[in-house]
Amino acid sequence: MINVVLYVKPDCTACDEVKDMFTELKNEYPHELQIVDVTTTTRLKEIYADKVPVVKTGPYLLTDEINIQKLKMTLGASIDRSTQLTNVGDERFEARIKRGDTVTRTDRISFWLSDAYIWFISFFLLLYAGLPFLAPVLLKAGFQGPANVIYTIYRPLCHQLAFRSWFIYGEQPFYPRSLAGVEGVVTYESIMGEDEIDLRAAQHFNGNEVLGYKVALCQRDTAIYASMLLFALIFIISGRKIKSLPWYIWLVLGIIPIGLDGTSQLPGLVNSLPVWLPIRESTPLLRTITGSLFGFMTAWYLFPLIEESMRETKLVLEEKIKVNNLRRQK
Repeated sequence: MINVVLYVKPDCTACDEVKDMFTELKNEYPHELQIVDVTTTTRLKEIYADKVPVVKTGPYLLTDEINIQKLKMTLGASIDRSTQLTNVGDERFEARIKRGDTVTRTDRISFWLSDAYIWFISFFLLLYAGLPFLAPVLLKAGFQGPANVIYTIYRPLCHQLAFRSWFIYGEQPFYPRSLAGVEGVVTYESIMGEDEIDLRAAQHFNGNEVLGYKVALCQRDTAIYASMLLFALIFIISGRKIKSLPWYIWLVLGIIPIGLDGTSQLPGLVNSLPVWLPIRESTPLLRTITGSLFGFMTAWYLFPLIEESMRETKLVLEEKIKVNNLRRQK
Protein backbone atom coordinates (compact mmCIF):
# COMPACT_ATOMS: atom_id res chain seq x y z
CA MET A 1 0.00 0.00 0.00
CA ILE A 2 1.36 3.41 -0.96
CA ASN A 3 1.34 6.54 1.18
CA VAL A 4 -0.39 9.62 -0.24
CA VAL A 5 -0.48 13.17 1.11
CA LEU A 6 -3.25 15.57 0.12
CA TYR A 7 -2.62 19.24 0.89
CA VAL A 8 -5.76 21.26 1.50
CA LYS A 9 -6.99 24.44 3.11
CA PRO A 10 -10.31 25.45 4.68
CA ASP A 11 -13.23 26.48 2.45
CA CYS A 12 -11.69 24.85 -0.62
CA THR A 13 -14.33 23.28 -2.87
CA ALA A 14 -11.73 21.70 -5.15
CA CYS A 15 -10.09 20.10 -2.11
CA ASP A 16 -13.39 18.48 -1.09
CA GLU A 17 -13.84 17.16 -4.61
CA VAL A 18 -10.40 15.54 -4.58
CA LYS A 19 -11.17 13.96 -1.20
CA ASP A 20 -14.26 12.35 -2.75
CA MET A 21 -12.13 11.05 -5.63
CA PHE A 22 -9.80 9.32 -3.17
CA THR A 23 -12.77 7.69 -1.47
CA GLU A 24 -14.01 6.45 -4.83
CA LEU A 25 -10.58 5.03 -5.77
CA LYS A 26 -9.77 3.48 -2.38
CA ASN A 27 -10.43 -0.11 -3.43
CA GLU A 28 -9.08 0.11 -6.98
CA TYR A 29 -5.87 1.84 -5.91
CA PRO A 30 -5.04 0.82 -2.31
CA HIS A 31 -3.43 3.68 -0.46
CA GLU A 32 -3.10 5.36 2.91
CA LEU A 33 -4.23 8.98 2.66
CA GLN A 34 -3.01 11.74 4.98
CA ILE A 35 -4.80 15.08 4.68
CA VAL A 36 -2.65 18.08 5.64
CA ASP A 37 -4.11 21.53 6.23
CA VAL A 38 -1.42 23.86 4.89
CA THR A 39 -2.65 26.79 6.97
CA THR A 40 -1.45 25.14 10.18
CA THR A 41 2.19 26.05 9.56
CA THR A 42 3.77 29.13 8.02
CA ARG A 43 6.13 27.26 5.71
CA LEU A 44 3.48 24.93 4.28
CA LYS A 45 1.19 27.91 3.77
CA GLU A 46 3.91 29.79 1.86
CA ILE A 47 4.55 26.84 -0.45
CA TYR A 48 1.10 25.36 -1.03
CA ALA A 49 -1.60 27.91 -0.12
CA ASP A 50 -2.00 29.12 -3.72
CA LYS A 51 -1.71 25.64 -5.23
CA VAL A 52 -4.09 23.43 -3.23
CA PRO A 53 -5.32 20.86 -3.70
CA VAL A 54 -1.92 19.18 -4.11
CA VAL A 55 -1.33 15.43 -4.16
CA LYS A 56 2.08 13.98 -3.32
CA THR A 57 2.94 10.28 -3.44
CA GLY A 58 6.50 9.05 -3.70
CA PRO A 59 8.29 11.16 -6.33
CA TYR A 60 5.02 12.24 -7.95
CA LEU A 61 3.38 15.63 -7.40
CA LEU A 62 -0.04 16.40 -8.82
CA THR A 63 -1.45 19.95 -9.04
CA ASP A 64 -3.44 22.15 -11.44
CA GLU A 65 -7.07 21.11 -11.92
CA ILE A 66 -6.90 17.59 -10.56
CA ASN A 67 -9.43 15.21 -12.10
CA ILE A 68 -10.06 11.53 -11.58
CA GLN A 69 -8.14 10.51 -14.73
CA LYS A 70 -4.99 12.36 -13.57
CA LEU A 71 -5.40 10.91 -10.10
CA LYS A 72 -5.71 7.37 -11.45
CA MET A 73 -2.55 7.79 -13.53
CA THR A 74 -0.59 9.18 -10.57
CA LEU A 75 -1.74 6.52 -8.11
CA GLY A 76 -1.16 3.78 -10.68
CA ALA A 77 2.36 4.99 -11.43
CA SER A 78 3.19 5.20 -7.72
CA ILE A 79 1.84 1.69 -7.05
CA ASP A 80 3.75 0.22 -10.02
CA ARG A 81 6.97 1.89 -8.91
CA SER A 82 6.57 0.68 -5.33
CA THR A 83 5.78 -2.87 -6.47
CA GLN A 84 8.75 -3.05 -8.84
CA LEU A 85 11.23 -1.72 -6.29
CA THR A 86 9.89 -4.09 -3.65
CA ASN A 87 10.06 -7.10 -6.00
CA VAL A 88 13.68 -6.44 -6.97
CA GLY A 89 14.61 -6.07 -3.31
CA ASP A 90 15.88 -2.50 -3.51
CA GLU A 91 17.35 -2.01 -0.04
CA ARG A 92 17.65 1.73 -0.47
CA PHE A 93 13.95 1.97 -1.31
CA GLU A 94 13.02 -0.08 1.73
CA ALA A 95 15.28 2.08 3.90
CA ARG A 96 13.63 5.26 2.56
CA ILE A 97 10.20 3.83 3.33
CA LYS A 98 11.28 3.00 6.86
CA ARG A 99 12.79 6.47 7.37
CA GLY A 100 9.62 8.05 6.04
CA ASP A 101 7.51 6.19 8.57
CA THR A 102 9.62 7.28 11.55
CA VAL A 103 10.49 10.73 12.90
CA THR A 104 13.84 10.33 14.60
CA ARG A 105 15.60 12.54 17.10
CA THR A 106 18.00 13.48 14.31
CA ASP A 107 15.04 14.66 12.23
CA ARG A 108 13.82 16.89 15.04
CA ILE A 109 17.29 18.31 15.68
CA SER A 110 17.76 18.95 11.95
CA PHE A 111 14.36 20.63 11.80
CA TRP A 112 15.31 22.92 14.66
CA LEU A 113 18.74 23.69 13.20
CA SER A 114 17.24 24.51 9.80
CA ASP A 115 15.60 27.51 11.46
CA ALA A 116 18.20 28.38 14.11
CA TYR A 117 21.35 28.03 11.98
CA ILE A 118 21.67 31.78 11.33
CA TRP A 119 21.85 32.46 15.06
CA PHE A 120 24.68 29.93 15.41
CA ILE A 121 26.56 31.56 12.54
CA SER A 122 26.04 35.00 14.06
CA PHE A 123 27.20 33.83 17.48
CA PHE A 124 30.30 32.22 15.97
CA LEU A 125 31.15 35.41 14.04
CA LEU A 126 30.63 37.53 17.15
CA LEU A 127 32.86 35.22 19.17
CA TYR A 128 35.51 34.88 16.47
CA ALA A 129 35.73 38.63 15.76
CA GLY A 130 35.26 39.71 19.38
CA LEU A 131 37.60 37.39 21.27
CA PRO A 132 40.77 38.90 19.73
CA PHE A 133 39.84 42.23 21.36
CA LEU A 134 39.79 40.52 24.73
CA ALA A 135 43.51 39.77 24.48
CA PRO A 136 44.65 43.43 24.76
CA VAL A 137 42.04 44.03 27.45
CA LEU A 138 43.53 41.17 29.48
CA LEU A 139 47.07 42.47 28.93
CA LYS A 140 46.01 45.90 30.12
CA ALA A 141 44.51 44.33 33.24
CA GLY A 142 47.71 42.38 33.91
CA PHE A 143 46.43 38.92 32.93
CA GLN A 144 49.25 38.00 30.58
CA GLY A 145 48.65 34.23 30.71
CA PRO A 146 45.03 34.26 29.48
CA ALA A 147 45.93 36.92 26.91
CA ASN A 148 48.74 34.75 25.53
CA VAL A 149 46.32 31.85 25.21
CA ILE A 150 44.15 33.94 22.87
CA TYR A 151 47.14 35.07 20.81
CA THR A 152 48.30 31.45 20.55
CA ILE A 153 44.87 30.20 19.46
CA TYR A 154 44.62 32.78 16.67
CA ARG A 155 48.23 32.61 15.50
CA PRO A 156 47.66 29.69 13.09
CA LEU A 157 44.61 31.54 11.73
CA CYS A 158 46.15 34.98 11.21
CA HIS A 159 49.67 36.33 10.67
CA GLN A 160 49.26 38.80 13.61
CA LEU A 161 51.95 41.10 12.20
CA ALA A 162 52.06 44.12 14.48
CA PHE A 163 52.39 46.61 11.62
CA ARG A 164 49.15 45.26 10.11
CA SER A 165 47.14 45.03 13.32
CA TRP A 166 45.05 47.33 15.50
CA PHE A 167 46.26 48.48 18.92
CA ILE A 168 44.14 49.71 21.81
CA TYR A 169 45.05 51.63 24.98
CA GLY A 170 48.02 53.24 23.25
CA GLU A 171 49.14 56.44 21.57
CA GLN A 172 47.95 55.25 18.12
CA PRO A 173 45.43 52.70 16.88
CA PHE A 174 48.02 51.33 14.44
CA TYR A 175 51.75 51.48 13.69
CA PRO A 176 52.20 50.99 9.92
CA ARG A 177 55.42 50.44 8.07
CA SER A 178 57.02 53.54 6.61
CA LEU A 179 56.51 51.92 3.20
CA ALA A 180 52.74 52.43 3.61
CA GLY A 181 53.24 56.21 3.43
CA VAL A 182 50.70 57.07 6.15
CA GLU A 183 51.49 60.61 7.24
CA GLY A 184 51.34 61.95 10.77
CA VAL A 185 51.86 58.65 12.59
CA VAL A 186 54.76 56.90 14.26
CA THR A 187 55.88 54.00 12.08
CA TYR A 188 56.59 50.44 13.11
CA GLU A 189 60.28 50.86 12.22
CA SER A 190 60.48 53.84 14.58
CA ILE A 191 59.04 52.03 17.59
CA MET A 192 61.20 48.95 16.98
CA GLY A 193 64.36 50.89 16.11
CA GLU A 194 65.11 48.84 13.00
CA ASP A 195 65.19 49.43 9.27
CA GLU A 196 64.56 45.87 8.10
CA ILE A 197 61.46 44.05 9.24
CA ASP A 198 61.85 40.95 11.39
CA LEU A 199 58.60 39.09 10.63
CA ARG A 200 58.85 36.74 13.59
CA ALA A 201 59.40 39.62 15.98
CA ALA A 202 56.50 41.52 14.38
CA GLN A 203 54.24 38.52 14.84
CA HIS A 204 55.08 38.06 18.51
CA PHE A 205 55.14 41.73 19.49
CA ASN A 206 51.93 42.27 21.47
CA GLY A 207 52.58 45.85 22.62
CA ASN A 208 53.26 47.58 25.89
CA GLU A 209 51.85 50.19 28.26
CA VAL A 210 52.90 53.12 26.06
CA LEU A 211 52.12 51.81 22.58
CA GLY A 212 49.02 49.92 23.57
CA TYR A 213 48.25 46.26 23.06
CA LYS A 214 47.70 44.38 19.81
CA VAL A 215 44.37 42.88 18.78
CA ALA A 216 44.83 39.16 18.06
CA LEU A 217 43.40 39.48 14.54
CA CYS A 218 44.93 41.64 11.82
CA GLN A 219 43.12 44.65 10.43
CA ARG A 220 41.86 42.87 7.33
CA ASP A 221 40.58 39.78 9.15
CA THR A 222 38.85 41.95 11.73
CA ALA A 223 37.06 43.79 8.91
CA ILE A 224 36.12 40.53 7.16
CA TYR A 225 34.42 38.85 10.10
CA ALA A 226 32.88 42.04 11.49
CA SER A 227 31.27 42.79 8.10
CA MET A 228 30.00 39.20 7.82
CA LEU A 229 28.42 39.61 11.25
CA LEU A 230 26.87 42.90 10.13
CA PHE A 231 25.27 41.25 7.11
CA ALA A 232 24.05 38.36 9.26
CA LEU A 233 22.22 40.84 11.51
CA ILE A 234 20.76 42.67 8.48
CA PHE A 235 19.70 39.31 7.05
CA ILE A 236 17.91 38.39 10.27
CA ILE A 237 16.16 41.77 10.50
CA SER A 238 14.98 41.40 6.88
CA GLY A 239 13.27 38.15 7.76
CA ARG A 240 15.91 36.29 5.71
CA LYS A 241 14.28 37.55 2.52
CA ILE A 242 17.37 39.11 0.92
CA LYS A 243 18.25 37.39 -2.34
CA SER A 244 21.73 36.05 -3.05
CA LEU A 245 24.17 38.43 -4.71
CA PRO A 246 25.00 37.52 -8.33
CA TRP A 247 28.35 35.72 -8.46
CA TYR A 248 29.93 38.27 -10.80
CA ILE A 249 29.18 41.14 -8.41
CA TRP A 250 30.69 39.08 -5.59
CA LEU A 251 33.76 38.55 -7.78
CA VAL A 252 34.15 42.20 -8.82
CA LEU A 253 33.40 43.87 -5.47
CA GLY A 254 34.38 41.17 -3.01
CA ILE A 255 37.24 39.09 -4.34
CA ILE A 256 39.19 41.21 -6.83
CA PRO A 257 39.84 44.23 -4.52
CA ILE A 258 41.11 42.10 -1.63
CA GLY A 259 43.11 39.93 -4.02
CA LEU A 260 44.86 42.92 -5.59
CA ASP A 261 45.51 44.69 -2.29
CA GLY A 262 46.70 41.56 -0.52
CA THR A 263 48.92 39.96 -3.14
CA SER A 264 50.52 43.21 -4.33
CA GLN A 265 52.08 43.78 -0.90
CA LEU A 266 53.61 40.30 -0.56
CA PRO A 267 56.97 41.26 -2.13
CA GLY A 268 57.30 43.93 0.56
CA LEU A 269 57.78 41.20 3.17
CA VAL A 270 60.97 39.95 1.54
CA ASN A 271 64.32 41.65 2.09
CA SER A 272 66.98 42.18 -0.63
CA LEU A 273 64.65 42.10 -3.62
CA PRO A 274 65.80 43.31 -7.07
CA VAL A 275 65.48 47.07 -7.35
CA TRP A 276 63.29 46.77 -10.42
CA LEU A 277 60.58 44.81 -8.59
CA PRO A 278 57.78 47.14 -7.43
CA ILE A 279 56.95 46.80 -3.75
CA ARG A 280 54.17 48.38 -1.74
CA GLU A 281 52.51 48.22 1.65
CA SER A 282 48.79 48.62 2.05
CA THR A 283 47.32 51.02 4.61
CA PRO A 284 44.97 50.30 7.51
CA LEU A 285 42.20 52.09 5.60
CA LEU A 286 42.65 49.99 2.45
CA ARG A 287 42.85 46.76 4.44
CA THR A 288 39.65 47.67 6.25
CA ILE A 289 37.81 48.63 3.06
CA THR A 290 38.85 45.56 1.06
CA GLY A 291 38.30 43.25 4.03
CA SER A 292 34.85 44.71 4.66
CA LEU A 293 33.90 44.38 1.00
CA PHE A 294 35.04 40.77 0.91
CA GLY A 295 33.28 39.83 4.15
CA PHE A 296 30.01 41.62 3.37
CA MET A 297 29.79 40.46 -0.25
CA THR A 298 30.72 36.89 0.67
CA ALA A 299 28.01 36.80 3.33
CA TRP A 300 25.54 38.37 0.89
CA TYR A 301 26.38 35.69 -1.65
CA LEU A 302 26.42 32.68 0.72
CA PHE A 303 23.85 33.29 3.45
CA PRO A 304 20.79 33.48 1.14
CA LEU A 305 21.96 30.28 -0.59
CA ILE A 306 22.28 28.56 2.79
CA GLU A 307 18.82 29.85 3.70
CA GLU A 308 17.34 28.44 0.50
CA SER A 309 18.86 25.04 1.23
CA MET A 310 17.69 25.16 4.84
CA ARG A 311 14.15 26.06 3.77
CA GLU A 312 14.03 23.02 1.52
CA THR A 313 15.29 20.84 4.37
CA LYS A 314 12.79 22.36 6.78
CA LEU A 315 9.91 21.84 4.35
CA VAL A 316 10.76 18.16 3.88
CA LEU A 317 11.04 17.58 7.62
CA GLU A 318 7.96 19.65 8.39
CA GLU A 319 5.92 17.56 5.97
CA LYS A 320 7.34 14.36 7.44
CA ILE A 321 6.60 15.38 11.03
CA LYS A 322 3.11 16.58 10.11
CA VAL A 323 2.22 13.38 8.24
CA ASN A 324 3.58 11.14 11.00
CA ASN A 325 1.62 13.08 13.64
CA LEU A 326 -1.57 12.61 11.60
CA ARG A 327 -0.80 8.91 11.18
CA ARG A 328 -0.41 8.46 14.96
CA GLN A 329 -3.72 10.23 15.58
CA LYS A 330 -5.64 7.66 13.51
